This record gives sequence, structure tokens and C-alpha cells, in this order.
Amino acid sequence: MGTCAASTGSCKYDSSYADGTFSQGALILETLTLGSTNGSPVQIPGIAIGCGLKNHVLVERGNPGVVGLGRGLVSLINQLGPSMGGKFSYCLVPALSQPNSSGKLNFGNTAVVSGPGTVSTPLHYRKGDVFYYLNLQAFSVGTNRIEFGNSLGNKLGGKGNIIIDSGTTLTFLPTHVYSKVESTLAKTIKLPRAKDPNEVSKLCFKSRSDKIDVPVITTHFSGADVLLYAINTFVKVTGDVVCFTFVPSRTGAIFGNLAQQNMLVGYDLQKNTVSFKPMDCTKQ
Repeated sequence: MGTCAASTGSCKYDSSYADGTFSQGALILETLTLGSTNGSPVQIPGIAIGCGLKNHVLVERGNPGVVGLGRGLVSLINQLGPSMGGKFSYCLVPALSQPNSSGKLNFGNTAVVSGPGTVSTPLHYRKGDVFYYLNLQAFSVGTNRIEFGNSLGNKLGGKGNIIIDSGTTLTFLPTHVYSKVESTLAKTIKLPRAKDPNEVSKLCFKSRSDKIDVPVITTHFSGADVLLYAINTFVKVTGDVVCFTFVPSRTGAIFGNLAQQNMLVGYDLQKNTVSFKPMDCTKQ
């Protein structure tokens, strides 16, 4: 949301996310310069950009910032309009990767995700809503399948039962689904339990190693099985404590950005699909 002062001609904005991530500052009009496949930069004038004066993200990745990729009126996607052909993709580097590592945000034909390992699932909308929704059928923790159900989607109206969001850090699940996933992991992972010093995660373990032995979690979206490895499901919060990146929620389900690390994620707003392809995003 934003407010403007007629006396000064200045505008302020305040953008926040379910996990506490936020950005506040001044809204400005600027010329956006994008690289192109033909080697000549493309300049797009009059793009509304927030100059973040106060920012906070749950997991720091260098200088924090937020890019609006949703369906809001001032999102970058809507401002670019037909020039992007309804296609964009991103590849999120791991939260604890080298400081100079960065992923890429692609638009247009270069954003098409295809090739070996690519899976696609339908994208759903709700009238008047800025979010992208997918339909999640179940999780598999190793060989244990946990049904997700559509009760949340029915309550909210329309198809799709989970938001996919590159701006929200954690993955939020309905309490009854989360409890089953947590209990299955707790029985499987052979590490001593610990408490999250930040009091965010309910499932943490003691481990000094950067690599921990945890089962692969498969997210069964409609028509697309996406595999989540330790890098997607656990994050080191202190030198010897790692915590689960999923948390319970009573208000909605969100597939967050830690779960999307090291994946090329492509949106096609004309075909209404989201595609996933495993990738080392530090080498993209």
C-alpha cells in the first residue's frame, strides 16, 4: 500500500509479508534498464519503484529488497505488461551461499523453463487477489504420504489451495498437515532436538555440520512432483542449531522461497502454468 502527500509531491509505501518480511520507503518513478538476448539493453521509462529506507527479511541475503512479481497494480509484472509476453522466471540461490552469488530474474522468451527434469502444474487465480495459487495434493516424507486436502481452497473460494510466493521466506501449512509432517520428520532424523533461539520454528536439531541427513520431501502438486532436499527444508539459525523451514498456520498455506532454492521457477501467465526445474542457481 502507499500514500502520497500533495504538498510535497512525495509518496510513501509499506509492503509486508506473512513471515514478517517488510519494506518501507519512498515510491519513485525511474527508467528501468534490462539486459536483452541481442546484447543491447532495453530501457523502460516511468516504472514505479520503491526506494527501501527500512527493510527486514527473515533470512538475510546481503542487501535486502523486495521485487513485486504478483498481480498487484504496481507490481513489476503488471508494469511491464505485454512486453514480457506473460512469462517470467527466477532462480533463487541458497540463503547461505557465497556473498557474491546471485540468481537471475528473466522475462519473456528467456523465461521459458523446459528440458530434462522440468515439471509443470496449473496456476490458479482468485478475482481481486494479487497472489498465485497452486493445487497441492500431498507431501511424501520418504515413503510416508501425507494428504494435504482441499478444505483451505474451498474456504477461500476458487481453485488452488496454496500460494506460491518468492517473497515469503518460510513455508506455511495448515496446522493439521504440518503436525503430521513434523512428527514424521522427528521420528526419522537421528539428531538431538534443540530449541529455535528465534522462537519461529517448532522443529530444530543440534548439528555443527552444514550438511545434515534428512529425508527428501516430495511436494505432490497437480501433475508435478517437486523434490525438496535439506537445502530447501532446513536452515542453520546458529552455529549448532538447524531448524525446519515449514511452520504451522491457521490462516493460509504458502510455499515460500527457502523451499524454492536451487530451482528454476517459471511462470507462464498465458498458459496459466508454473514450471520447476532443478538447477544450481549459483551457476545459472
